[in-house]
Amino acid sequence: MPTTSADSGDADSGNTVAALLLGRLHAAGLSDVTEVEPVEGGMAALAGVATRPGAPTLFVKSFVDVPHDDLFAAEAEGLTALRELGGITTPDVVRATRDLLVLSTLRPRPADPIFWEQAARALAQLHTSTTHDRFGWNHDNWLGRYRQENAWNPNGHEFFAQHRLLRWLHERRVQAALDDADRRALERFCDRLPETLPASPACLTHGDCWAHNVLATDDGQPAFIDPAVSYMWAEVDLAHMWCTPHPPEAGRFFEVYAALTGLDTGWKQRMPLIQLRQHLAVIAQFDHDWGAAEQVREILKPFRPRA
Repeated sequence: MPTTSADSGDADSGNTVAALLLGRLHAAGLSDVTEVEPVEGGMAALAGVATRPGAPTLFVKSFVDVPHDDLFAAEAEGLTALRELGGITTPDVVRATRDLLVLSTLRPRPADPIFWEQAARALAQLHTSTTHDRFGWNHDNWLGRYRQENAWNPNGHEFFAQHRLLRWLHERRVQAALDDADRRALERFCDRLPETLPASPACLTHGDCWAHNVLATDDGQPAFIDPAVSYMWAEVDLAHMWCTPHPPEAGRFFEVYAALTGLDTGWKQRMPLIQLRQHLAVIAQFDHDWGAAEQVREILKPFRPRA
């Protein structure tokens, strides 16, 4: 975390984070770590780069108050599943405990259209090589601090409605942000899912696939981090990448992915509808929702009853 002599508050905060992560690394058996340099960029977790004499650096991630006993185990499982089942590059899992996740370090992604073409090929390979006869996962896991419900269901529309949309309505921040009319519009949208979104097969999905979660290996290949895996529609990943900020050079990603997976001409119109899942998750998890509630209301306008 960069600091200046005038920024003593940030310096104190960085020292606190470094001390917490160093203590947890030592408690996890990584006693050769001598220093942790905090890094910024995550939306919720504490993170840093750990230095070891004569050994590669490590990336470490934790929370001040770890919200769930199996949070890091589930993330480690997701990274392994993406690599072993889907063939995409993820960081190596060095250690996963209740208190922290330790991974091999990655590099910032290059500002290069070829990099994004490679990322598109990797995601297309994941989606086309892992089709499944049911939607879900063999247990629940986590999207940020909140449970991602993964009960198996052969019907993708039912699964998406119940476990990716309506499940957020009981969360405190969502109840505060959406009024009765908003909730009824969402329920009506869910009722009309089969006529609104085409049926497509389940496949292994990253689950939190946006540009922020794509980094690079030492040799410049795309690597994916922070998954919330499940067998779901491939377009859940595509929508998150399309609807969130991405650099101009990422335009090549969408061209290549569409060609490799045979997307129809209407895919762009579906993206905001599918992204409702992520907007609701953001509202649930953060006091500042970056306009997610307004996005939800705008997307659901066609599903409101006519006056």
